[in-house]
Amino acid sequence: MNEALKKLYQEVIVDHHKRPRNQGPLAGATHEATATNPLCGDEVTVRLVVDADKIAAVRFEARGCMLSGAAASMMTEEIVGKTLAEARAKREAFERALRSAGGDLGALEALAGVREFPSRMSCVTLPWQALASSLG
Repeated sequence: MNEALKKLYQEVIVDHHKRPRNQGPLAGATHEATATNPLCGDEVTVRLVVDADKIAAVRFEARGCMLSGAAASMMTEEIVGKTLAEARAKREAFERALRSAGGDLGALEALAGVREFPSRMSCVTLPWQALASSLG
């Protein structure tokens, strides 16, 4: 990855950290789950309002590193309006692409930098684990 792309992706992550999208409580949530990384203490809670098999609203609360919060913010933008099956498929595709060099992460490409730091992989997958748990 060239330096210009690295800088752009870093800016995307910092932006989602400083100005998280869909952060905070969600009144009337129909689905909720929390995922915790016991090694570092990061914690992400995901809340959804599901209506007619579609994610009508999604919010998160995160405590921990910049990466887990930014990844949660980015994830919420990716899944709102999707069916439950689409959200599950998106999670599987994200984790598969993240683990394989050259995998297409689409709008989540900014998170690809963790491939160089395997110990940080759990930071960006934690919100997706909470999502999966919330969907059962």
